[in-house]
Amino acid sequence: MKTGLVLEGGAMRGLFTAGVLDVMMENGIEFDGAIGVSAGAAFGCNYKSRQPGRALRYNVNYAKDPRYCSVWSLIFTGDLYGGKFCYDTLPRELDKVDYETYVSNPMKFYAVATDVHTGKPVYKELDDMEEENMQFLRASASMPVVSRAVKVGDGEYLDGGISDSVPLKAFEEMGYDKNVVILTRPETYRKKPQAAAGVMKVLLKKYPAVMEALEKRHTVYNETLEYIHEREEQGMTYVICPQRPLPAGRIEHDPEVLKATYYQGRKEGLRHLEAVKKFLGREKENE
Repeated sequence: MKTGLVLEGGAMRGLFTAGVLDVMMENGIEFDGAIGVSAGAAFGCNYKSRQPGRALRYNVNYAKDPRYCSVWSLIFTGDLYGGKFCYDTLPRELDKVDYETYVSNPMKFYAVATDVHTGKPVYKELDDMEEENMQFLRASASMPVVSRAVKVGDGEYLDGGISDSVPLKAFEEMGYDKNVVILTRPETYRKKPQAAAGVMKVLLKKYPAVMEALEKRHTVYNETLEYIHEREEQGMTYVICPQRPLPAGRIEHDPEVLKATYYQGRKEGLRHLEAVKKFLGREKENE
């Protein structure tokens, strides 16, 4: 039986996930595979490179840097989150990914992006952090309207959350039977229909399949939550989510708010730690 880690997105809400992941890394919890969507992929890749603290560090250090996330970046690069800065300058120069550890870690890591021409999710294993895989990671976190579609190979992609926000079913189909799922919304949250759909249709006229996926996203998302709950009752899924709404929204430039979101994740990680070990059958490993 293979164990998996499934990571929802949510932009800066993803620092909650980073807090949970850091606690698990610090306590030696390992998985056979992990899959992330959007920020879940962008921050979750640090699990494979075994770099606790990195996601918080660079988000706090560059929270107010216009190259990282700003209207300036949107105007001059076409991306709210600067593509070159976030997926080249930052991981290769300013706060480096440990590429050697990433590649040598046997845990498989996957990211989810949405094909802009079909509106369907694409699941890609990122076995290294070379250019093509780094661009797919970027695509996974490229929010519609405020990001350009990212070309990877013969395809064009946007945010994986458009088509599969919490890819538990897909991961099970890949053979990961027992999964820890980290959500970035409280247990009672349910998604509402897409706001400003008329405006979105105009802005996304080049990608009607993306707009179609967005229009039914709330239904798909809420059905996914029900499935997760069913798998939890069956003892095959363990869910960690915030007990209350997170202080950070999708976009956040205040370092203190980012830290508060991260430490809320750490608190939940510690609260669930022993139960996660038991769920994975590893409670005796550290005795």
